[in-house]
Amino acid sequence: MFLHDVPLETARARFDAALRDAGVFGARDAAVNEDDFDARDATETPAFGDAAERLALDDALDRVTARPVIARLSSPHYHACAMDGIAVVAARTRGARETAPLELAAEEAVVVDTGDPLPDGFDAVIPIEHVEPRADGRVAIRAAVAPFEHVRAIGEDVVASEVVVPAMRRLGAADLAACAAAGVAQVDVVRRPRVAVITTGDELVDVTTGAPEPGAILDSNAVLLRACVRSYGGEVVQSVRVCDDENAIADAVREAISAGDVVVVNAGSSAGRDDYTARVFAGFGNVVVHGVAIRPGHPLVLAVATRVRASAGGAVLSGSGRGVPLLGIPGYPVSAAICADLFLRPLLERLGRRDAAEPREIEVELTRKLFSPLGEDEYVRAVAARVDGRLVATPLRRGAGVITSLSRANVLLTVPRFSEGARAGTRVTARALRPLARIERTLLAVGSHDVALDLLAGRLAAEDIDLVSAHVGSIAGLVALRERSAHLAGTHVLDPDTGTYNDTAVRRYGPREPVALVRLAEREQGLLVARGNPLGIASLADVARTRARYINRQPDAGTRILFDTLLAREGIAAGTITGYERVEFSHLAVGQLVANGSADTGLAIRAAARAFGLDFVPIAWEPYDLALPVPALDEPRIARLIAILREPAFRAEVEALGGYDCAHGGDVRIVEPRTDAPDVHVAATARMASGDAPPVREDVGPALSMPHAGGRTKR
Repeated sequence: MFLHDVPLETARARFDAALRDAGVFGARDAAVNEDDFDARDATETPAFGDAAERLALDDALDRVTARPVIARLSSPHYHACAMDGIAVVAARTRGARETAPLELAAEEAVVVDTGDPLPDGFDAVIPIEHVEPRADGRVAIRAAVAPFEHVRAIGEDVVASEVVVPAMRRLGAADLAACAAAGVAQVDVVRRPRVAVITTGDELVDVTTGAPEPGAILDSNAVLLRACVRSYGGEVVQSVRVCDDENAIADAVREAISAGDVVVVNAGSSAGRDDYTARVFAGFGNVVVHGVAIRPGHPLVLAVATRVRASAGGAVLSGSGRGVPLLGIPGYPVSAAICADLFLRPLLERLGRRDAAEPREIEVELTRKLFSPLGEDEYVRAVAARVDGRLVATPLRRGAGVITSLSRANVLLTVPRFSEGARAGTRVTARALRPLARIERTLLAVGSHDVALDLLAGRLAAEDIDLVSAHVGSIAGLVALRERSAHLAGTHVLDPDTGTYNDTAVRRYGPREPVALVRLAEREQGLLVARGNPLGIASLADVARTRARYINRQPDAGTRILFDTLLAREGIAAGTITGYERVEFSHLAVGQLVANGSADTGLAIRAAARAFGLDFVPIAWEPYDLALPVPALDEPRIARLIAILREPAFRAEVEALGGYDCAHGGDVRIVEPRTDAPDVHVAATARMASGDAPPVREDVGPALSMPHAGGRTKR
């Protein structure tokens, strides 16, 4: 099958059938209920043949028993006193009660402690609180006891030769303790599935490479897939990187089949010039599926090796008599992660006899329309948080190569293959990628991008508050705030008519209620250029004059609004800017493109220039604020966020990034909603550093005036 659009469930069923036919799971697998491991016959061999190993108890936590654990000793292995008190003959205590104590001679009452062996000739224990000492070593007892009362008889817990833990049990701490109590020091457990990981590509270099050449790609997928194997309960027995050569890949697969129970080949799974995975797999057995109707991850290859191809040609039967699953996983990082989760995870969990992790499904409300092409199940990562009593989710940037979405997302949305998506406000089912309690306490920031937000997120995370952000531009962030789809909106929108920042935009796009603007920092915007400024760019006019390749920002981004305003002020037509229509969604993305030579310049913050070792042509300073409804100021998480912004240590950390002034970090202004005179800017200064000052109305003049390149004018 060559790059077909096989539906997901069909692909799974075909792969499962092929694995069974090849004996991958063992002959008994087809007849056993996979959900009832404990019911398996204890005399059967463990999973996939003789794949078991013996471990000491301290090494066996979370492993699955391959065979029943049989008690070597009874527990307890002697009659043990269960109380501090005296050992007695039960028949001798008859008639003793609280109102009529019974006296016993010294030789009729032996003092014992909990855990002591029961003395010979005695058959019960009276707790010390029911014993009253008398003269000459005699004692009085205020309660009678029955034979073996307050005594743990031999084998009370477990009897020697009894099953302590059944086969196919995932061992917890209590199970290990039970084994120890029964005198068992080692247990036979299902061996972890051994997985060989092969990454392919002439362009791949090790992640330790200090300065990759243009075109070189850090082999992050090798790290991803090895981590996936371990988290799914497998063991990485081989990890190699090979070039795009069919024979080299075939040699690596042959060695991997000998070394492992599962082989994963990353990249080369499509149908391009250097895509050899499917053809190589066919040389070792049966290619079951090539192309699954999922997005991302379509060019997936599923195969089963039933023979080992000799290097000189021809084929011989595999000596194991059991097939080896072969997975050809696409090379784009998000595709690799999705395919690993959908196919490698269940395979390793089954081979290792681990119960599949229960999916944590939650219902979320989409904050914006989600488009999806028909014909493929699409998996979209998103950030979710509870806002205004609703659990909302904002989809992150899509694309098989957008690897940052893997770590930033806390939920995964699934769009069925016969759906074109869902409208904003639609409630959909999502799979939680983080603990539900963490999602519930998450702060969601939607709006403009700023690298200082990541520092703020780190400080909040130390206090069990997750701050997640979606970079959609300042205006889109204010709209999200108005729609109650975010807690915070990062904004730095210039009003060209007044020279002020944020007030006008908040009134126009934000909530129809008082909005607090919390100052994160003032930051410097400028033109990023290569080291040495080879084109001699000193102004926006130079960008147009030199026909420099410019990288722009999306239309509703504050930086784009600033750029358009500056062009208009200087009488520069947008059409004279080469690359004006080419957009990116963050300052760091602009910096990266300039650094790798894909663009000559772009407007971004100084911190982006420093991050990539670029030169910086100063253009303007601007305030960057976090907008939120005024009532949210009293919310504990928000209060803590503002407190961090005011801390000298945090301010110093942000300023160390370059191009930041945090002198007013944590200051709060309250912007009133639009009135009958919308051109009047009304604001209030509130909650100053002391936290005691009441809001005071004041007229706000220009937040910023535009200097010439190289100058700086701030309020």
